[in-house]
Amino acid sequence: MSSAIDHRRLSTPVILCLGLFVISASVALLGSDGLQRTATEMLIRVVTVVGLYIFIGHSGVMSFGHIAFMGVGAYGVAWTSMDPSLKQYVLTGLPGFLKHAALPWIPASLVSALLAALVALAVGSVILRLVGIAASIATFSLLAIFNVVYSNWDSVTAGTSSIVGIPTPVGLWEALGFACAAVAIAHAHAVSRHGLALRAVREEPVAARSCGVDAYWQLLVAFVLSAFVCGLSGALDAQYLGVVNPDAYYLGRTFVCLAMLVIGGVSSLSGAVTGAVVISALIEFLVRLEKGFSIGSYLLQAPNGTQEIMVGLAMIVTLILRPRGLLGRHEFGWRCAATNTQSPVAVPLVSPRSA
Repeated sequence: MSSAIDHRRLSTPVILCLGLFVISASVALLGSDGLQRTATEMLIRVVTVVGLYIFIGHSGVMSFGHIAFMGVGAYGVAWTSMDPSLKQYVLTGLPGFLKHAALPWIPASLVSALLAALVALAVGSVILRLVGIAASIATFSLLAIFNVVYSNWDSVTAGTSSIVGIPTPVGLWEALGFACAAVAIAHAHAVSRHGLALRAVREEPVAARSCGVDAYWQLLVAFVLSAFVCGLSGALDAQYLGVVNPDAYYLGRTFVCLAMLVIGGVSSLSGAVTGAVVISALIEFLVRLEKGFSIGSYLLQAPNGTQEIMVGLAMIVTLILRPRGLLGRHEFGWRCAATNTQSPVAVPLVSPRSA
């Protein structure tokens, strides 16, 4: 029985990573350059949404501020990987050790994600003393504060101007590798004692505290870990586009990423990944529809803004018909039969009360 449970738990990240690999391989073999760019952006969104899931999914606290940590990661990778000759003219306020730093892309990404985690540790130690809607509003305030800092700290962030010249080594396969790493990190946290304790606090806070669970500590652990993953997605985004701008990490991206998580299923890792993939496909279709395409002698073109409207409608419909998202609290996994054969099905890893 124990072996069957372990295989079922391990099957979730394996199935998710295999699914992402199949999508990436299919696009690489059959898709155009434009489709490969779309798939790369989708994989970066997967990292972001998985980062949101680590905190929101287990705590039940809606956070509107995690895209700020994505911005920290994006600017961090600009500070650590750009050519020093560019930084000396564009980012004159950087400390000397950053002005002369030019790290390879993987160490720069990890350092930037760690910077986001350290920032989350500092702000989370204050914000997480709040509960309920007050904590959610505080995270929104955090997003606004960081946007103001990004937009006005000219000597370090170039203000409202874009920072260009960031190396762009991230492509389809690099994004896939980090997406799978994010899935593995989220799954490891979910099945750890920290994930179990945080879900206990979410479901039965009084009973959890009576059993000695430190709610504040468990919230802080999840907050910092999710900020690390979101910072990693920001580093990937910057090293894919080669440019960072404060408006890229503000309300628009916050809405889209939260919509992906809500539509897929807030309390499910499989739902987070599924939501990111499905909504990314919808966004790509709507973007092409806004540009217009011809059917015979007719030009079919949607008005500007259709993308945002349709994503909003998709979230409303999902909340009405399936309030817990497409997958609810279920995870993809293998159910082992007595004959040791396996078939992929969606099964809950835990009961609804202990999820």
